[in-house]
Amino acid sequence: MRRSRRLTALAASAAAGLLLSSCAARPAEDDGSTITVWSLENITERAAATQRIVDRFTADTGIEVELVGVDENQLGQLIMSAAAAGTLPDVIGAVPLSSVRLMAANDLLDTEAATRIVDDLDPATFDPQALELTTEGDRRLAVPSDAWAQLLVYRADLFADAGLAPPDTYAAIEEAARTLDGPDMDGISLATDPADAFTQQSFEYLALANGCELVDGAGEVLLDSPECRRAFAFYGGLVTDHSAEGTQTVDSTRATYFAGRSAMIVWSSFLLDELAGLRDDALPSCPECRDDPRWLADNSGVVTAVQGPDGDAPAQFGEITSWAVTTTAHTGSARTFVEHMLDEGYADWFGMAPEGKFPARSGTPDDPDRFQRAWDAADAGVDTRAPLADVYPPEVLDQQRNGIGSMQRWGITQGQGRLVGATMGELPVPQAVSAIAGGQLDPAEAAEQADADVTAIQTSLQ
Repeated sequence: MRRSRRLTALAASAAAGLLLSSCAARPAEDDGSTITVWSLENITERAAATQRIVDRFTADTGIEVELVGVDENQLGQLIMSAAAAGTLPDVIGAVPLSSVRLMAANDLLDTEAATRIVDDLDPATFDPQALELTTEGDRRLAVPSDAWAQLLVYRADLFADAGLAPPDTYAAIEEAARTLDGPDMDGISLATDPADAFTQQSFEYLALANGCELVDGAGEVLLDSPECRRAFAFYGGLVTDHSAEGTQTVDSTRATYFAGRSAMIVWSSFLLDELAGLRDDALPSCPECRDDPRWLADNSGVVTAVQGPDGDAPAQFGEITSWAVTTTAHTGSARTFVEHMLDEGYADWFGMAPEGKFPARSGTPDDPDRFQRAWDAADAGVDTRAPLADVYPPEVLDQQRNGIGSMQRWGITQGQGRLVGATMGELPVPQAVSAIAGGQLDPAEAAEQADADVTAIQTSLQ
């Protein structure tokens, strides 16, 4: 998601047709004097920031860029429609891992172009985990750009008053939810929307913590394993006993926490600027926040990695977004553009929302920490801007810096990226979670149903 970084598909936005200009000093190597770029960063202020980057690119290279702002919700549908019509863009930006795999499964990625871009920029300047998650076998599928981390944010003041440990294990989360749940306070805010990949991300975060995997190394679906059954029981117990009634979405979970009516929330790191009162259209609304917009941030703690009773170690979920060059691209101009967005224009790209865009490239061969320093100094927020270091303690920012290297994802490293992409289209896991929340299934039945649904998707791909 762009605020919660939720993985949705893509609908063309009103920004379609804008001419962008941008700034890489290398000339085009083919006849692509104009290229088309889809960008999933389609929120107004980010689209404007992207335009400014690309304006400099055109001024330097003469390559014009038709920028089309798109929404993640329709991505799969638009990609396949454009492929069928022969109208794929040259480049797509901010593409999540599952969509990269979906495009790869349909032979829509120019893997040679992606390989050359990484080689030109130097693979040693990229985070190794980011490179691994965007590679399939010996094929470089896309070029990793930036990442966000899934977080468990909690009311540190309430935890301290109740003598509760930080919620970094299943047991600690359950104890806190039970202890702090009351007439005016939900123990936790968790997503249950069956049609939203935010629910998938929230569940996968806590499932990975318990060693629950989508598939094993041989590709066998594991959602009905003991580890996954416990994960469904854990998540289901939290949403039925300690969360707000009704379908909970990316917006409702945030609103409940921001109103001071929830003790914990699972959300992405895109929450951090809003939590600090830096965005007027998503301000904390708790009673104390009216006089001090940063009150909730000052009284919240942050957990990244969580461990369940069956997990071998704490697990961290997150998303790495990439630049993808399509098979029909004007390759030279497309490469020039992507290399610019990961070099000259890179600090401005991740600087538009540093709370959710941690750079996958730390620097250049001549200046290895260049982009890390730029991220450290970048201002977060929209209506009010401030460095995250002015709001959050060093350990919170260290968690973001170290997040990419510890990120885990279902199915990617097991070679099942095509299955991952397909499941994000049909969302069987969110549907199972929603059925638990609505009382239609118990957790064991939900695990069995999700396992059967994913197995059926897998069979259809063979």
